[in-house]
Amino acid sequence: MSTNNRMTKKSRQGGFTLVEIAIVLVIIGLILGGVLQGQTMIENAKYKKFVKEIESYRAAVHTFQDMQRGLPGDLLIITSLDASAVPGDGDGAIEGGYCDTAAEESCKVWSHLRYADLIPGDPTLTGQAARPNHAYSGPMAISTGNWGNGVTEHKIILRSFPGDVMQRYDNEYDDGNATTGSVTRYGGSGSTYASSPLNIMISL
Repeated sequence: MSTNNRMTKKSRQGGFTLVEIAIVLVIIGLILGGVLQGQTMIENAKYKKFVKEIESYRAAVHTFQDMQRGLPGDLLIITSLDASAVPGDGDGAIEGGYCDTAAEESCKVWSHLRYADLIPGDPTLTGQAARPNHAYSGPMAISTGNWGNGVTEHKIILRSFPGDVMQRYDNEYDDGNATTGSVTRYGGSGSTYASSPLNIMISL
């Protein structure tokens, strides 16, 4: 009898009780909840940084226009900026699209804004090296065209941008439609943003 009792006690001590299992599951749940909450906070912080970027670049371009009576990148008379600044053609449009080569006005935009102390960075950078990256790591440009919504206007161009984030931005700051309004997708089809990286146009 005593042998059997000792074996029974050992077998009971070798397993986990339901209470112990429940406590472990609660701890695991709290850890997972904390991780998910942390990821959400990081994503929200990145999104807020992006929104501020758009606001700051829009404000910089408008301030430049007020100060210089011309568009950054397109400004013909650059004596008020710096002797090293490269002028544009002064025709009222910022040519060049994505800013792929130094001669494009869409590349000179960044130099002009930096010489005017409206955005941070080295004003002597040219070509693709002059382009800043947005909060989601893709390059940015400012140019004049009718991409996205069919309206010829000055636009902020975002490349390699996550579709789900842009859907949120469009919902909050425009009409939520990827093909109309001041926030649109370049290329693709349908009124919503796909989850894959996209090229985005935002009206200035």
